[in-house]
Amino acid sequence: MPLLVWAFLLLPLLVELFWVFWPAANSFSLSLTRWDGIGLAEPVGAQNFRDLATDPIFRTALWNNVVWMIGFGGLSVVGGLVLAVTLNKPGPLVGLYRSAIYLPMVVSLAVSGLFWRVMYAPDGPVNATLGLLGLESLQRQWLADPAVALWAVLIAAVWRQVGYIMVLYLAGLKGTDPTLEEAAAVDGASAWQRFWRIVMPQLRGVNTVVFAVTVIDSLRTFDIVWAMTRGGPYNETQLLSTYMFQQAFTTGNLGYASAIAVVIFALAIGFIITYLARQARTED
Repeated sequence: MPLLVWAFLLLPLLVELFWVFWPAANSFSLSLTRWDGIGLAEPVGAQNFRDLATDPIFRTALWNNVVWMIGFGGLSVVGGLVLAVTLNKPGPLVGLYRSAIYLPMVVSLAVSGLFWRVMYAPDGPVNATLGLLGLESLQRQWLADPAVALWAVLIAAVWRQVGYIMVLYLAGLKGTDPTLEEAAAVDGASAWQRFWRIVMPQLRGVNTVVFAVTVIDSLRTFDIVWAMTRGGPYNETQLLSTYMFQQAFTTGNLGYASAIAVVIFALAIGFIITYLARQARTED
């Protein structure tokens, strides 16, 4: 193999090892220690993980992550797919609609969070709109109410993510064979039957990418939650990522934070490997 080819292969590998795999391995080792980031790390074995099992805030964050993964993933995927199918047709304003829907993805998560904080303010547009519609009973302090704060942040995250999923499905729809759908229409298949039986099987590869992206994004969500609530009120919007950040940079317990990072990594790998294994069995 030519030396230039080896260079193109080895240089990215070295960068990946240094910037990704070494920090990941370091997190695993730190999770077995008690360390404040200044002195020497004190080995504690699996004590951090035992403490996690009895930590009520960790359990809340873990449950919120499950809710977030289902809600964020489900709403983003369904919304993105519906928008992609709707806008997968020629038209004078279709390009404008696509750009407008994708535009929130260009804005950083922190800015999106600040934008939605204004939207959810007691005198903000959300409560003002409810007042105009005569729904004053639904008005509330959205980010200060423990019963609805997580859902309010979830809506903001989906608003940003749905455009990205739409683009992925649009790319997949462009690669489908339209003659198969036309043949099914001639045979009398309904629009739903054509979509579910003809189009969706051709989107299997895109579905795999969408699933992996959604799972990873839902587990590493941090910026928008931190910008909007910082895990409050009363830890009701705490996610594993925000709790990990608090433990690492507010409490200074880097060993404990590393244990949370290991849990996040295990959840992401577990979900993705399980899904890919099921997909492989389906294809066989």
